[in-house]
Amino acid sequence: MRTYLVVIDETDEARVALRFAARRAAKTGGTVEILALIPRAEFVQWGGVQAAMEEEARLRAEALVAQVAGELIDETGVRPSITVRQSEPIAAVRALLKERPETAALVLGAAASGGPGPLVQHFAGIEAGTMPCPVMIIPGSLTDEALDRLS
Repeated sequence: MRTYLVVIDETDEARVALRFAARRAAKTGGTVEILALIPRAEFVQWGGVQAAMEEEARLRAEALVAQVAGELIDETGVRPSITVRQSEPIAAVRALLKERPETAALVLGAAASGGPGPLVQHFAGIEAGTMPCPVMIIPGSLTDEALDRLS
């Protein structure tokens, strides 16, 4: 089964990548793996404050994933797998790809304006030739109609 890995956050380009991946999965009989990342809180002198900050970040990430997963199921019928990790983004993606060798593609969204984000820059640049799967970069400027046509 084809699995499309999408890293989700609150950006528009992440939602574009997810929409594309969901439509591809629906058309190919595949599935979607959503990876939500929780940034590590910068060191705070009081451990309780740091723990509260990390818990708040985890709750925000879980709420975001629940929302996008619900939309994905409603629109395409594809029930995604969800992974939430507190890690540096590039390391988290590398680790998940290693754990899930059946991944058919890493699907990343590129911002509609400005330079590429760190994941696009890294996986389409430095590591492009060593990836265990294709990297699909979906332009953030694509409309829903264009995404549906292309996927």
